[in-house]
Amino acid sequence: MVSARIMPRRRTTAVVCALLLAALTALLAACAPTSHDHQQRPHSNEHDTRPLVLATFSVIADIAQQVAGEHLRVEALVQPGTEIHGYEPTPGDLRRAADAVLILDNGMGLEAWFEQFVHGLDVPHVVVSEGVEAIDIADDAYAGMPNPHAWMSALNAQRYAQNMAEAFTDLDPSNAAAYERNASYYSGQLQRVHEKLIAELQSLPREHRALVTCEGAFSYLARDAGLEEVYIWPVNAEQQATPRRIAAVIDFVDEHRVPAVFCESTVSDAPMQRVVESSDSAFGGVLYVDSLSEPGGPVPTYLDLLRHNASTIISGLARGQS
Repeated sequence: MVSARIMPRRRTTAVVCALLLAALTALLAACAPTSHDHQQRPHSNEHDTRPLVLATFSVIADIAQQVAGEHLRVEALVQPGTEIHGYEPTPGDLRRAADAVLILDNGMGLEAWFEQFVHGLDVPHVVVSEGVEAIDIADDAYAGMPNPHAWMSALNAQRYAQNMAEAFTDLDPSNAAAYERNASYYSGQLQRVHEKLIAELQSLPREHRALVTCEGAFSYLARDAGLEEVYIWPVNAEQQATPRRIAAVIDFVDEHRVPAVFCESTVSDAPMQRVVESSDSAFGGVLYVDSLSEPGGPVPTYLDLLRHNASTIISGLARGQS
């Protein structure tokens, strides 16, 4: 098992460190809490005295909380419903990061803003995708870069959980047994979700086992489930929904008689609706990738996200089956 160890704190020259510290101190003093910051972080509890672990977005935060249990307080920087790829950190994010004992990020190029965000902060961080076998993006300007959506595989998420357990153990050795126990139990839940999806896909005609989405965020899920992945754009950038790309997806859907197509919750489904209008395929529903929903929504936890997506995909691809 590859160990995800806490990365050493960044070191700069004394002059640069002094300048960064002075700038951060001034920023923290000058930036009083705003209504915007409070609105973005409804789950933050300043009265909770447990050590704060800060995750970059809600999916990672939920996995981390399952592993941490009662021993650590886990929060997300990017709140539910917010796009992760192009997120712009706020002064409030800097304040929270300065209070954290550990920051968790996905890595694999997902959080393009992260390196600048943590630069100069005296807080260690862990890349939770460490040890995952990357699938490269196949086309466009991103060709050859790792597809960052590794958590869309329940099997990969087991590695995430183990990496977190190891990081929490490094941080808090006295609760090592609890972290390992929590990660093991959670991995069992993930395994059952994976096995259920595979079993249900076996009932579908092989020619219908294609996953057509707006973003190419399902490479790991498609690999695990034996689905052919087709998308309009490789990484979230709706401006890439060009007529040529849409036409190529329409051709694929028609040629393979794909029963249903899908789109992600954090982007407009308008490009995919054009595919539906120009083919015999139906819109199969909304899939969740980069964000959980609010607590009362359809996917308040990561396990809910996996189950919702599996159910939506199966129902869509089973259209027309007796």
